[in-house]
Amino acid sequence: MRNVWLSMEHQVILWCNQLVVQMSHTLLSLIDMKTGQPLNHVHQRLGIFKKMLDSGIPKNFFASTQLQQAHKSDHIHDKKKKVNPGLSSGVSGCPSSSQWSEDGLERDLYIQTSTTTVLAMDGRRRWLDIQKLGEDGKNHFVFVTNLSPCSGVRLHLWREKETSASEVSMNKRVVEVTAKMVHVPSGPAPRQIEPGSQTEQAPPSAIFWLGPQDMHGFRFLTVSVAPRPTVSGRPPPAASMGVGQFFNPKDGEKIFSSYLLISSLYTEQDMILKEDHPLALSLTFSASLGLLPVSLSIKTTGCGIKKSEFPIEESGDEETSRLCKRRCFPPVALAWDAISGLHVFPNLYSETIVVDSSPALWSSSQNSDKTNVLLLIDPHCSYTSTIGVSVTASAGRFLLLYFSQISGLCFAVAFFALMRQAYAWELDQPIPSLLSAVESNLRIPRAFFFLAILPICFAVLLSCLSSKALPPIISFTVVAILCYVFANGAIVLLILLSQMLFYVAGILHVAVKKWWQVCERNFSFHFLQRISSSFASTRVVRILMTNPLLITSLLAITLVCLVHPALGLFVLLLSHVPGCHSALSSFLMTSFRSHVQTKEFYESGSEGEGTEMLHNSSYDNNSKLFPTNETRRGSPKYTKSYGDAQLEIFHHRHGLLVLHLLAVLMFVPSLVAWLQRVGIGQNLPWFWDSVLSIGVVLHGLCNSKPEFSFYLFPIGSWEIRLSFAYLVAGYFSYLSALALAPYRVFYAMAGIGIVSFAFRVIQRKNGEAYHRNRKHSHRH
Repeated sequence: MRNVWLSMEHQVILWCNQLVVQMSHTLLSLIDMKTGQPLNHVHQRLGIFKKMLDSGIPKNFFASTQLQQAHKSDHIHDKKKKVNPGLSSGVSGCPSSSQWSEDGLERDLYIQTSTTTVLAMDGRRRWLDIQKLGEDGKNHFVFVTNLSPCSGVRLHLWREKETSASEVSMNKRVVEVTAKMVHVPSGPAPRQIEPGSQTEQAPPSAIFWLGPQDMHGFRFLTVSVAPRPTVSGRPPPAASMGVGQFFNPKDGEKIFSSYLLISSLYTEQDMILKEDHPLALSLTFSASLGLLPVSLSIKTTGCGIKKSEFPIEESGDEETSRLCKRRCFPPVALAWDAISGLHVFPNLYSETIVVDSSPALWSSSQNSDKTNVLLLIDPHCSYTSTIGVSVTASAGRFLLLYFSQISGLCFAVAFFALMRQAYAWELDQPIPSLLSAVESNLRIPRAFFFLAILPICFAVLLSCLSSKALPPIISFTVVAILCYVFANGAIVLLILLSQMLFYVAGILHVAVKKWWQVCERNFSFHFLQRISSSFASTRVVRILMTNPLLITSLLAITLVCLVHPALGLFVLLLSHVPGCHSALSSFLMTSFRSHVQTKEFYESGSEGEGTEMLHNSSYDNNSKLFPTNETRRGSPKYTKSYGDAQLEIFHHRHGLLVLHLLAVLMFVPSLVAWLQRVGIGQNLPWFWDSVLSIGVVLHGLCNSKPEFSFYLFPIGSWEIRLSFAYLVAGYFSYLSALALAPYRVFYAMAGIGIVSFAFRVIQRKNGEAYHRNRKHSHRH
């Protein structure tokens, strides 16, 4: 469908009708002719669909760097100059309905140059001497035309020259190779101002290719063009064209290395083609055009008039373009990709060449990081071409191809940040902010190597140990690191946005609370105080206040099991919001009070003890709500401010909020589909989805406070703690992202949640035993 060019409304209708007919034909082909019943075997139906709906161009029409045709004829090694039967049977002749009469052909033409041209349906046969024209390594022949095979043009290989047209059909030593011609999508036909006039050359619609093994043992190649009146079935094309050439593929080869492609981001690569250049140019791109689309621009500078080019100041002007469009056919590009096959780009004057491929993946093959482009361009004209990587197209393709990989790596980045926070807590150090943790994990070389490069090494090692083919190491590593950097950027943006919202809400909360305290000192609100106290003393509110985790877990698990997992995870996400807001508001309130106390202390330094006592009494109520310092249990000489403790709680809850926000976003497509089915009939969520989501809920609730750590088992003097579990979860998420399976990150979250819940139950049964290794036992 992407290779259909629609220029007028009737062409749209025609194309739609053709699609309906093709689909109907395909559906009818799914019926077994013997039994009259539909085919039951899945593979048979898929094979028929693929055969009927696939492009008419073989995907392997061009292969390797030289882009030779895939259907190669058998080699002829008969020394007695007898035609190999395999060649005769491998290429069928034209049907009898398209046979021409003996008197159909006019006087023969004998081509003395390596290039032959068809400008009209003249009914002539052109003889090309393979030995003479194929000298100097020009052992390949290519022919492009807009004439229909068999009805418009026919090609034969001859052992020796014959004279009569009847001998062509009777002589078994003459092989017709017209059937080797393949159709390619062509652009719209040239517009005609009046009947019979031609304003520009027609685009080619068919390609014919012969290699040296196909022409081995033959002396002549003939190109027979039908006379105009004898074309049956449909009217002849308004403008006829055909160009053939013997050429050496090495003359038209050009390799674009990865360095040239990267440098073309800011400096385009120029390519100059003079007249009599090879008709087929082989462009090899070391990086797949599915990842780095290339903008190719071709500009005509001359078209062989008087064997000279236009002056530089006139090249490319309107007159040059008008004259050359009459003489030279529009360029055509055939892009070959090992994964997606053949892509055709007709009327190529300025185009972004991109192939539908996904290179540099863990499952990619070694040759998937290259793209070959065969550029068919008229040898009668001279051109200047510019090639450069399109930045916008490359960025769009990168995000489109590797979105699953980036989304999975976002979980890995979040796990690594939580690992950094948990490790700081275990070392009795202040818990860093989530942004500082992400920044620390990007430091080169140690942190970046262990968290960004080492998982890639594990992936390559797993490929070596398993039966999977090794991916292209360099491109796979570069793309994986770029995806990891993109994931870090996405997490940083998410952290900054959420942190900004929390700080704005916290500042507003502090301002409103200070205003309320001032109003309480100046006015009496006994009525409102009685209402608030009576509301807080109700049974429901007291239950919610005393058991918030229990209520949240029951509600979230109920929604996960009976309604939809996304709703239960959304409840878990909402439970983190008041915790983060409360901790941050307490920190801001304490900081504000400390700043005011310090400022007033310096301003009243000479006023005496009475003024200082007045200041202390004015903040007596605030000191009860927000204690200034706290002493660590087990470390009586060290005091830690209440504000710092609240800030650490905010950092911890903020990390959990970001991780579980990513989990909710993973279920958004499923939730949208579920909402669309409301009222039609609902089923319970899948069992495995519910189990994993319950594990995520347990992870969020059992680790809601930083002191709720756990250990699995001691190994000597070392204990496996929460930081190590987050590290393993990050590695698992990294490998899942490389495997394009980001949903597997729920296994890691659920595993940590279930183990945390089990060890917390054990610790509750053994008393508060989990405080024995904690110096920060007061933080709750």
